[in-house]
Amino acid sequence: MSTAASPQSGIRAGIGCILAGIFSLTLSDGLAKWLGASYPPIQILFLRALIALPLVTALVLFLGGHRALRTRHLGVHLLRGALNVAAAFCFYLGLTMLPLAENTAVAFCAPLFVTAISVVFLGEKVSKGGWMAICAGLAGVMVIVRPSPGNIQWAALLPLATALGYAIMMVSAKRIGARESMITTMFYIVFGQLVFASLPLAFVWKPIDWAHLPGFIGIALCSTAGLGLITQAFRIAPASAVAPFDYFGLISAGLLGWFFWNEIPDGWFYAGALMIAASGIYVALSNGRRK
Repeated sequence: MSTAASPQSGIRAGIGCILAGIFSLTLSDGLAKWLGASYPPIQILFLRALIALPLVTALVLFLGGHRALRTRHLGVHLLRGALNVAAAFCFYLGLTMLPLAENTAVAFCAPLFVTAISVVFLGEKVSKGGWMAICAGLAGVMVIVRPSPGNIQWAALLPLATALGYAIMMVSAKRIGARESMITTMFYIVFGQLVFASLPLAFVWKPIDWAHLPGFIGIALCSTAGLGLITQAFRIAPASAVAPFDYFGLISAGLLGWFFWNEIPDGWFYAGALMIAASGIYVALSNGRRK
């Protein structure tokens, strides 16, 4: 984007990027749900990283050269890679047990967890309104799950664990020096995912049906493109302007689940999803005003 572009055009471009990125990630999740009926989540994660790593490496070398592969925080990157695998494993496993929209909605608690964790580990301040938003978002999860003594959806804990894992990942990024570029971080996320997903692979590997190969390629391409587009959105537009559009994922996941799996959420889902989305948007906008 030209540096002479107006702020309005930057915001419009940022919104376009985040909408396209969220839709790409939703397509990746849909493919993972489809393949999850035939393969264990850890194998899907491994193949996703295996296919994506050469693409990301080529991009890093093209944009930053060999210097972009250097890091002084290898331990932090490896920790984040392990967290990424654990969080994505829970999400993919949840896709096999829950409707796509419900699994996605619960995982959208991640920004709320980021805010709470930042208070404990980074000493950041949160207003009373922020804490109320966090509580309202978690209440939205309870509305979706509706636990009762005779009906406890333990599977709903999987996307909740995903949200917590991704939140810790986001906060841990503060430990990485500001001199390291976005593309360096992106490379080590994919590299760490490949390393840690390969460890238990020998115990769960299933022969690949070559008819499923386009699905694995689609997951790698869509997830990589999605993360890249979302990152670009936050680079060219204010976070407070584009962050609320992150919740477009609730709409796209609902439509995808309905179209391919005939998953029709009930009224309780919409009420809980609205509480989660409203809470996350409030936190994003309040953070933007404070900064």
